[in-house]
Amino acid sequence: MRYIRTNKAVGPFDAATGPKHPARAGRLRLSAAAGVLLITAASLSACGNGSDTESLPTEMSDIVKQAKSEGEVAWSAPKPQNQMQPVIDLFEKKYPGIKVKYTNTKAPDQVSQLKMEQAARKVSIDVANAGGLTVLPSLQLADDVDWSRYDIGKENVFEKSLVYIWSVPKVWAYNTDKVKPEDLPKTWDDLLKPRWNGGQVSAESRASFMTVWDLDPALGQTGAIAWAEKFTAQKPHFTPNTTQAEAPIESGQVSIGTSLINLVLEGRAKGAPVAVAPLSPTNANESYLYVPKGAPHPAAAVLLTSFLSSDEAQNLLAKTYNSRIPVDTDCSNPGDNAVLQAICEANLTWFGTKTLDDYKSFSGFFPKVEKALGTDVG
Repeated sequence: MRYIRTNKAVGPFDAATGPKHPARAGRLRLSAAAGVLLITAASLSACGNGSDTESLPTEMSDIVKQAKSEGEVAWSAPKPQNQMQPVIDLFEKKYPGIKVKYTNTKAPDQVSQLKMEQAARKVSIDVANAGGLTVLPSLQLADDVDWSRYDIGKENVFEKSLVYIWSVPKVWAYNTDKVKPEDLPKTWDDLLKPRWNGGQVSAESRASFMTVWDLDPALGQTGAIAWAEKFTAQKPHFTPNTTQAEAPIESGQVSIGTSLINLVLEGRAKGAPVAVAPLSPTNANESYLYVPKGAPHPAAAVLLTSFLSSDEAQNLLAKTYNSRIPVDTDCSNPGDNAVLQAICEANLTWFGTKTLDDYKSFSGFFPKVEKALGTDVG
């Protein structure tokens, strides 16, 4: 679950006094006026966009009618469209007349986009995605929806606004041509053994693969820093993100590395020599959907979110490795869920991010770990 910081500092405005040239003075007056407009816009933005979902019908049948009158719903999430297309097709078949416009957008970019659009009061996204470090800013962007009215159980709602839709656990994966099962590390400390020295391991530089250290009381932040420093001394192969950490595993450039369960399962389905390593613990890596304030099609947004939380949509999402799993370790009933089956077969234990304080803690945890890994780029 980690993450690129996208906030850009705005340069200082030099309000020079007594310019020598009238033309320059005119420009300064114009700049000052523009500054007033910006301040006014910011003030209006601070007042919020209002709650566009307050006046929505409380009955699902009426939500469907209004959604059909809206005619479309814009959904943005950090997933390839081919993974989401099966549920999009099912939604459009079930609710003819409502077109889903899907956009694959990185979570930090989506937050930045929504902040600007809400400030301008011209929002283009109806259903947005939140996870990891984008959860806190997303809570400020999300509209208030009483999800209990729309067939979503409280166990799948986080902080009233965010709806838990899928989980893609972070795992350690290995190249089955290079490593025998009996030689695999089973604990984080096993990775510090000489066997894994000198570029044998790939890891994402943003440190989100270490999320569980901040969630598991038996590990903790102090232990995370000490482990990260020892791990860095092993000279691992760092990649910009988790997705790119998977490629060197499949190619055999490294023997083992950080990955996401869906990437491992997709690679294995395509014949790549890759499998989940039995290295625990890890984190559930939850992902949420929400309706932003100012969403242009609020009824359709509520309808789509409710649909994606339904059993029929969850069963379909499971086929592309993107459905919900239990927030904490529970292998009592894996069923047909390939993600749950894979992590249970690997005997993994995992921890979920269950509270707002957990997410708040991440903002201080990851920079510290990145510094210890030597990958902090500020």
